[in-house]
Amino acid sequence: MKTFLAISGLLLATVAGAAVRTQTLTYKQGDTVLEGYLAWDDSIMGKRPGVLVVHQWMGLSANERMRAEMLAKLGYVALAADVYGQGVRPATPKEAGALAGSFKGDRALLRARVSAGLDELRRQPMVDAKHVAAIGYCFGGTAVIELARSGADVAGVVSFHGGLDSPTPADGARIKAKVLALHGADDPFVPPDQLGAFEKEMRDGGVDWQLVSYGGAVHAFTQKEAGTDTSKGAAYNERADRRSWEAMESFFTELFK
Repeated sequence: MKTFLAISGLLLATVAGAAVRTQTLTYKQGDTVLEGYLAWDDSIMGKRPGVLVVHQWMGLSANERMRAEMLAKLGYVALAADVYGQGVRPATPKEAGALAGSFKGDRALLRARVSAGLDELRRQPMVDAKHVAAIGYCFGGTAVIELARSGADVAGVVSFHGGLDSPTPADGARIKAKVLALHGADDPFVPPDQLGAFEKEMRDGGVDWQLVSYGGAVHAFTQKEAGTDTSKGAAYNERADRRSWEAMESFFTELFK
């Protein structure tokens, strides 16, 4: 699969001496056109590890673009991938729920869409294709674990407040990547039985895995637009956001040392 459309946008921003460049690019999965967002530090010479970023249920947004730029400042090449398709962005939570649910109901398609993003990341000339990882938020957290369950050759995956359920737990045996699941301890959308099933899947598959739970945090704890009302089950938590990002950084240091 090859990128078939030229760069649609290019931006240069200088941050603390780093030349962070970003570009919007298109790629395909089958006949579906997907639109991603690439970020890298142009002051770094040579190839470096790549990180795929997978969006939450509203689709590729400013949040994922921000995270890609943050990763670029850390020295990685980051691609915020698109699962839904170019121009397909839910306007309401109801639409988002239906769209995300359609992919959760078709795990093979979800894996294919994320794999297409991974392939596109590996094609970038700045990326050391043998050293890549993936992170995801909410829906995207589910997606990157599904990528690992597909047997993808990635160093590691990080799920931020993602769903951890699996319709085919035996797929845990196919996981090659190290797995880091960052979870809100009070997340009502990931019940204890789902956590228990995830842990069993990881153990049975012989996976190198970690599950970190943040006290007082519910679903969407990295998403500022979720507000701070934990009674809704989804709310931003600055402490959990900061600690989970630091956990990811430490994880990547181990992966790419």
